[in-house]
Amino acid sequence: MTRVLFLGTPTSAVPTLKRLVTEYDVVGVVTRPDRPRGRSNRPQPSPVKQAAEELHLPVVSLRDGIAELRPEVAVVVAYGVIIKPETLEAIPHGFLNVHFSLLPRWRGATPIEHALLAGDEVTGVTIIRLDEGLDTGPIVAQRAVPIGEEDDASTLTASLADLGAGLLVETLPAHLAGTLAPRPQDDASATYAPRLPDSVFDLDPERPAFELWRTVRAATTRRGASIDLDGQRVKIWRARVGDCDAEPGQVIAVEDGIAIGTASGCLVPVEVQAPGRKRMPVAAWLRGLRKTPTVARRPTLD
Repeated sequence: MTRVLFLGTPTSAVPTLKRLVTEYDVVGVVTRPDRPRGRSNRPQPSPVKQAAEELHLPVVSLRDGIAELRPEVAVVVAYGVIIKPETLEAIPHGFLNVHFSLLPRWRGATPIEHALLAGDEVTGVTIIRLDEGLDTGPIVAQRAVPIGEEDDASTLTASLADLGAGLLVETLPAHLAGTLAPRPQDDASATYAPRLPDSVFDLDPERPAFELWRTVRAATTRRGASIDLDGQRVKIWRARVGDCDAEPGQVIAVEDGIAIGTASGCLVPVEVQAPGRKRMPVAAWLRGLRKTPTVARRPTLD
């Protein structure tokens, strides 16, 4: 049975790890160090480390994994560390990476969020053989899926994680046999998905409603998209675009909720979260306020 070394960190990498252990000899798992999380701020293991421990797989450093476990191939899913060129050549069948976009579109750390922010109608998964560049390696396999209007970063991450796991185990036998012909990426058509600062998810009513709706959908794996409503920093977790006659920043009452005027159209919150509260339907939040909130407007700079 082929010896596989697995590299990954977040929850989205776990489906591929679990699929691999059913068909291959996963000899070790490499993941990022424990990091402080939650209110306690105590170091917590990554989701991949937790899964490895549940599967009774050794968690090792990359150097020790290669030197001591002698893997024949490595599989990488959202590991979060650039691998040195000399390391890439240290395993007979190289490193295969499962990336959550249709490369060369959205190379980088946050392809799903960037696809939603850009209004892409299609995304997918790509398996590449890693080289020294940032997601620049030759394409081994690729599969596309449509992005639905109800999709957000959370649902897309989950579906692409499952799709990538299936495509990887489907593709790996031919890769190991040397019967695949990887194709180079078209660098001229590449786009990039760098890490996004939290400020990207601040909702500015001076922007069009459809852009704010995309932002809400892209923020669900982060801390949510935020707007100042009635003196509170309120998170909007779900929303839709509506037609209304309102100025940017003006809040009007609509059936079962509110609509926020924007540069074009209105953003209609569906699920919100006030500070210190749980996520709830907007109607439940409004019942607690007992009035229509207002948007805190930014001062005009001369």
